[in-house]
Amino acid sequence: MNDLALLLTSQGRALLDEVRDTAPADELTVATRLRREHPAELVSAALGQARLRQRAAAKFGTEDAGRMFFTPNGVEQSTRASVATYRAERLKAQGVSSLADLCCGIGGDAIALARAGIRVLAVDRDPVTAAVARENAAALGLAELIEVREADVTEVGTEGYDAVFVDPARRGGRGRIFDPEAYSPPLSWAVEAALKAPRAALKVAPGIPHEAVPGAAEAEWISDGGDVKEAVLWFGTEPGAVRATLLPGPRTLLGRGLPDPQVRPVGRYLYEPDGAVIRAHLVAEVAEELDGGLIDPTIAYVTADERHVTPYATAYEISDQLPFNLKKLKALLREREVGILTVKKRGSAVEPEELRRKVKPQGPNSATVFLTRVAGAPTMLVGAPA
Repeated sequence: MNDLALLLTSQGRALLDEVRDTAPADELTVATRLRREHPAELVSAALGQARLRQRAAAKFGTEDAGRMFFTPNGVEQSTRASVATYRAERLKAQGVSSLADLCCGIGGDAIALARAGIRVLAVDRDPVTAAVARENAAALGLAELIEVREADVTEVGTEGYDAVFVDPARRGGRGRIFDPEAYSPPLSWAVEAALKAPRAALKVAPGIPHEAVPGAAEAEWISDGGDVKEAVLWFGTEPGAVRATLLPGPRTLLGRGLPDPQVRPVGRYLYEPDGAVIRAHLVAEVAEELDGGLIDPTIAYVTADERHVTPYATAYEISDQLPFNLKKLKALLREREVGILTVKKRGSAVEPEELRRKVKPQGPNSATVFLTRVAGAPTMLVGAPA
């Protein structure tokens, strides 16, 4: 709290502008110079905040990150702006004009909601985090739409709001928390809060077991640029629905309850479904679209004889199928003069870097090798993006 108070002074803001582009390697030199004219505590606070803003640019964009304030946990746990914007637009399309954002953190979701025209009550029990969220709303010109309240979310009434959004803490002193009932607050409390509201969205870890999804909820897994970012449990939409949404786009694949695809021999093409598709258990929907099957009943690779274009999977043309044997792979890569080797694995204990060290690829050509199982047998598939 003291660091934030220092940075909000005119001297602190001026110093933040001065150090905003400081590279990590130059911090000691810059700090030594600035401490001749400024208090050491202020210099440390400014350089620390500049470092956080640089990290946050990947999530919030350079312009917003350069105006916002962050805590280390806030940068780590906040939602990527593209994902928050997608979620806010979905709520707006549902007719939501006011929302209680419980466990608001530094305000990333509240900012996206306010920019969608939604009035937000943002609540967090940590005084520093709440203060940062309040300053971020002001810094981005959204203070009239965002009310920040320092309080325990379990004691805040949400009556009168169109919707509730809950983002429970999923990290503890020992790192990530995988048990939904160990979230803070627990998932069961968040579900209870959601059921009291006309509409609700609960942000959960993408690894949430499907059996932990309440029957009254729609479950959506979201990826951005191919990286799975989160799962959202929606209330007041389509109970029992399952979907995978890919950003940018958005492109959404809705589950149809299809049975598992048949296993078939490896064809000319191998398709790697997007991570959100896999997490949502919608590989069968993609396989049907591709007129393909699985290479193994436990592996989420789809194979087909024809090339199909789909946003939900990346296609590779397979040139070789080998039993797992590093000597044979090394000989093949040497024969093909492959020096740029992409290694993908699913169902294999071999680490990509370990394989690269052993096969020592050399040459001007490139290839992709999949370490996987085909009909239960350890296999190497060699190919290239189609």
